[in-house]
Amino acid sequence: MTKASDRAYDTIRGMILSGELSAGDPLAEEALAERCGVSRTPIREALRRLEADLLIRRTDSQRSFVADWSLDDVADAFELRAMLEGYAARRAAESMSRETLDRLHACNSAIFAAITRPKPDVATFLDRNREFHALVLEAAGSRRLTNLLSALIEQPVVWRTAHHYSLEAFQRSHSEHADLLSAFERRDGEWAQSIMAGHIRRAFHAYADAHLGMKSLEKGAA
Repeated sequence: MTKASDRAYDTIRGMILSGELSAGDPLAEEALAERCGVSRTPIREALRRLEADLLIRRTDSQRSFVADWSLDDVADAFELRAMLEGYAARRAAESMSRETLDRLHACNSAIFAAITRPKPDVATFLDRNREFHALVLEAAGSRRLTNLLSALIEQPVVWRTAHHYSLEAFQRSHSEHADLLSAFERRDGEWAQSIMAGHIRRAFHAYADAHLGMKSLEKGAA
């Protein structure tokens, strides 16, 4: 892969994950090339990678659009996440270093600070939540597991879910991270696996509630 292709991939991916590009939006190569400051060839390479990541879809006429995941698609992805991240938490608990534990505690403290502001800081919550889960995966020490999870964790649905969280949902996420830290402190892999799997399942239901609520709003506006 060329540096230009990598730059285009990172830029377009960021636009999708941040919500700047919404589900169903068309992806015109010329406009993307101008936005990314590259030629159209790196854009095509980037779009192929994003299609493999399931972030975009390509029609029979070779036009590209931001993927719009159905609730069934999302349920499938979260089910896989629950299994794989649960296993990652189990592995991580059995070999967790003091340094990683301290970094996880710092992450969760930053999450608490973000969600207890008068208006929750969703961007910081998302950044620190991503870092928390990445640290657990890193501690699991499995490159294959990391590769399997990479396409599941950083989906636009994670961004979309968090932006529809209630204060109670933010607090529950922080509390579940604290429970995970207790399991890691005790090197209890079975407990850590159970907490992580439940944490991911709850996140799916938060997404499903938001998804159904947004569908109702769309019908009302039609």
